Amino acid sequence: MHVGHLLAGAEGPRAGPMVPRYPGRIVEIRALVVDFDGTACIDDVSEALLEEFGEGDWRAYDDAVDGGELGLRQAAELQAEMLRASRKDMLAFVLEKFSIDPTFPPFAAWAEREALPLTIVSDGFGFYVRPMLEAAGLGRLEVRTNRYEDGRLGHPHAHPICVGCGTCKMLAALQHRGRHGAVAFVGEGQSDRYGALYSDLVFAKKDLVRICREDGVPYREWETFDDVRTALASTNHLAGPVSPERCPGWRTDGVTA
Repeated sequence: MHVGHLLAGAEGPRAGPMVPRYPGRIVEIRALVVDFDGTACIDDVSEALLEEFGEGDWRAYDDAVDGGELGLRQAAELQAEMLRASRKDMLAFVLEKFSIDPTFPPFAAWAEREALPLTIVSDGFGFYVRPMLEAAGLGRLEVRTNRYEDGRLGHPHAHPICVGCGTCKMLAALQHRGRHGAVAFVGEGQSDRYGALYSDLVFAKKDLVRICREDGVPYREWETFDDVRTALASTNHLAGPVSPERCPGWRTDGVTA
């Protein structure tokens, strides 16, 4: 665990000390943006649904994303069409098999006491996020996710122009920064890249650690929300976002711009 140790890009895992590329100004965190699958929930529920109810080679679409052939939104739409069960049956499966990370409810309660707005952002199938939060007593949290209805995926929290992602985590970070002030982002996977690039402080684990290193994004490693809470409670001044002029996930009409 390296909570409290800020890291940035290096030319390989053994490249020696890494120098964070901080913007000039120093800021204080005023809002929290938290990924759901693999983060607020330890498991990736969308992948579990595809494993249990998907028909066909849904992993091929993940490979197409990795190869730059598809954006995350298009891949998720195609995968959603592969699900062969009713929404009711899939939700029952999710609520029986999966739950919120046990360290997340105390973290959310702490954030509320500290008057830190906390928003869940998810680029998964979406329909299970609110019920899982409600089962954990967290139905009051703001949620931005996709909408799954009649076997198709809709995107009420998409970017108005870019079609790269279903739920635009860049937009979530930027809007929260404009509304509240500096933002901390907590995540673990590929779709979290775009939220991380536009947040003032990033908590990363799993694939997001590698992505942050490649993008030159300073980050703090975490395992539980106790780690995140400890770091936030003990730090008053933090680095600002990398904020590239154009998001690297930007796509129009399914084509990378």
